Amino acid sequence: MAAASNVTEIIFLGLSQSQHVQKVIFVMFLLMYTAIVLGNGLIVVTVMASKGLSSPMYFFLSYLSLVEVCYCSVTAPKLIFDSLLKRKVISLQGCITQIFFLHFFGGTEIFLLTVMAYDRYVAICKPLHYVTIMNRRVCGLLVGAAWSGGLLHSAGQTFLIFQLPFCGPNVIDHYFCDVHPVLKLACSDTFLISLLVIINGGSISVISFAVLLVSYVVILHSLRSHTAEGRYRALSTCASHLAVVGLFFIPCSFVYMRPCVTLPVDKVVAVFYTVVTPLLNPIIYSFRNTEVKNAMRRLVGRKVTWEEK
Repeated sequence: MAAASNVTEIIFLGLSQSQHVQKVIFVMFLLMYTAIVLGNGLIVVTVMASKGLSSPMYFFLSYLSLVEVCYCSVTAPKLIFDSLLKRKVISLQGCITQIFFLHFFGGTEIFLLTVMAYDRYVAICKPLHYVTIMNRRVCGLLVGAAWSGGLLHSAGQTFLIFQLPFCGPNVIDHYFCDVHPVLKLACSDTFLISLLVIINGGSISVISFAVLLVSYVVILHSLRSHTAEGRYRALSTCASHLAVVGLFFIPCSFVYMRPCVTLPVDKVVAVFYTVVTPLLNPIIYSFRNTEVKNAMRRLVGRKVTWEEK
């Protein structure tokens, strides 16, 4: 437990206090969460079961889909359950645990998106050396580095919160525990810790975004020498990746790359990067991708044939 804390539980105000709105929230988010698990889960199974999707791009996509399910599962199930309750509460230990896993999977996703940008850079700018550079060992190391980076980021954020004393109040105008709302509950000077929190989260976002930006500037420059068909295929893949990056980075930057103050709009913005982005990823990345759709059809076809036998 955090040092010298009298608070043992945290109370959420949730997305709304209206009973009618909470019923709508229950149905809407239950359907969205189910779609996230099924959609991203289908991508993971399809990539694992399809020999035609053995390229590094799909290897990284399967891990991104796995992280999306884990990331959304940190907040969505409790939001769904709490929408049925009048009093929304979580223990202080549970609150800190939620912060840890939120930033662990969120940080891992940022690093994976950066790795995927590097993969596209190598594929488009160095096609003759792509297989050599992005071999299975390198891909495994890059994924391991993404998970390790997320773990280090999360451990840093959680450690900063863990050592704070909480004496009351214990009410958060949010639907999950996050660093900035919890910092407001601390009964000690949090200026230095707030600064370290911004540096920790902000440096990851800035560095990753810079790498992404440089990668795509180089990619777009190199596409001038490609054929029209080659440019179209490359731009289609890059556009999907940039759409996901935008959906995730813009809301996260709004919340985490500013002084540690909370705004009423924060919990609405949080819905985008914790629920909406994981929901849209399968559509943006896969369901508009011919190779993935064909692999899904073959996978379903094999299952039907096996059941008939």
